[in-house]
Amino acid sequence: MNADDVVVTGLGLISPAGIGVADNWKGVLSGRSAAASDPELAGLPVDFSCRVPGFDITDHLDRRVAFKLDRATQLAVVAAREAVADAGLDPRSWDGARVAVVLGTSMGGVGSMEREHAKMLQEGHSWVSPLVWVMSPVNMIPAAVAMDLGARGPNLCAATACASGPTAVGTARQLLRAGMCDIAIAGAADAPLTRMTMAGLAQMGALSTRADDIAAASRPFDRHRDGMVVAEAAGVLVLERSADAGARGARVRAKVAGYGATCDAHHLSAPDPSGRAVEAALRQALTDADLSPQDIDHVNAHGSSTPLNDVTEARVVRRVLGDRALVTSTKGVTGHALGAAGAIEAAYTVLALQEDTVPPTANLDALDEEVELDVVAKEPRTAPLRAAVTNSFGFGGQNGVLVLTAP
Repeated sequence: MNADDVVVTGLGLISPAGIGVADNWKGVLSGRSAAASDPELAGLPVDFSCRVPGFDITDHLDRRVAFKLDRATQLAVVAAREAVADAGLDPRSWDGARVAVVLGTSMGGVGSMEREHAKMLQEGHSWVSPLVWVMSPVNMIPAAVAMDLGARGPNLCAATACASGPTAVGTARQLLRAGMCDIAIAGAADAPLTRMTMAGLAQMGALSTRADDIAAASRPFDRHRDGMVVAEAAGVLVLERSADAGARGARVRAKVAGYGATCDAHHLSAPDPSGRAVEAALRQALTDADLSPQDIDHVNAHGSSTPLNDVTEARVVRRVLGDRALVTSTKGVTGHALGAAGAIEAAYTVLALQEDTVPPTANLDALDEEVELDVVAKEPRTAPLRAAVTNSFGFGGQNGVLVLTAP
C-alpha cells in the first residue's frame, strides 16, 4: 500500500437493519426485511416503509440541540460520532482545520420543510418556525456534523440523488489526495419518509405495492419484483491517507481503491437501457484502482428492486465483470434509503471484505432470467474477498461506483 492511498479507518451506521455497525451487520446477514406498515403514511397508496427501529434522538443528543436538526441531520450526526470513535479519533484533540466533512443527501431536510409548510397553510405564516431555514437546506447535514465534531476544514454536500454516497466518498478521497485535509468524514444521510415524498413516488409508479406481504416487498433481482421500498438511514466513513493512519497506529478496515462517476444524460428518472454510462463508470473505477475485471470478488449492487434498474445493472455487471463475482443487494433488508443508500452500502462492502462474507439478497426466491449473475440469496456466503465494487445510480441518470479492497 502506498503512503498516499486513501483508507477507511472508521464506520458509522444507522439504518433499518439496526443502530450502530454491529447491529447493522447482524441485520443484513440475517436476510430479514425491515419493511413494515408505517402509521405516518396511513391513507396513502403505499403505507409501508423501512424506518430505523427504536431510534430516539434524545438517547444520543441533547434535546435542545436535536430540536434544531431535521431527522436526516440527526441520523448523520449520530453516525458520524460512531465513525469517528470507531477510527480511534478524539475531536477534542485533533486539528479541526485539517478535518473535512463531505456528506451527501437526496432530500435534505424535507421533513422539516413539509411540517412548516403545513403549519403555514393551516395556521398562517406567523406560525412558521424561523428554524426552517437552518433545518431544510441540504448543506446543513455536513454543516451540523462539522459543528458537532469541530471539523473546520472543507465542508461539502454531495447531492447526486441515490449516487450521493459514492460521490461524497470519491470527493473526500480527492480532498485527501490534494492535501486539503488530513481526515475526511464522508458518507450520506436521508430521511425521506414523508407523506409528500411517498405520495410522489407512488404517483411515479416507483414503489412496490405488495401490501399483502410487506416483508417480501423489497426483492432485488427477483422476477416478481414490482418496485422499491423507501427507507431512512445514514452511513459515514472516516477516510485518511495510509501514511497518516499508519503513523498513529490506526486499524485500517479497507482501501478506497477506485472511483468512477458518469451521467446517463437520458431520462429524468428511468435508467438508460443500454447501460453505457453505468458501464463507463464501472470501467473508470476499475482503471482508477488499477484492477482488472477478474480481480473483483464481490459486487454490492444498486439492486433497487425496480423492474428496469435491476436488469440494466445486471447486464452491465455481466458485460464488464463476467459472472465470477458474488453479487448481493442489501436493499432487500434495508429498503432503498435514496441518498443514503450508497453510503451504507459502501460500509457493508467494507465489512464484507473484512469478514470474507457476502450478505444474502433478501426475498430472492426466483432469479430473473435476464440476471445472469451469481446472486447470493437465502443465507450469507463465505469466500476469500480481496476486491469489491459497490454501485449506486440515481434519478437524473447520475452514477457512482466505488472499488474497495482489503488492506
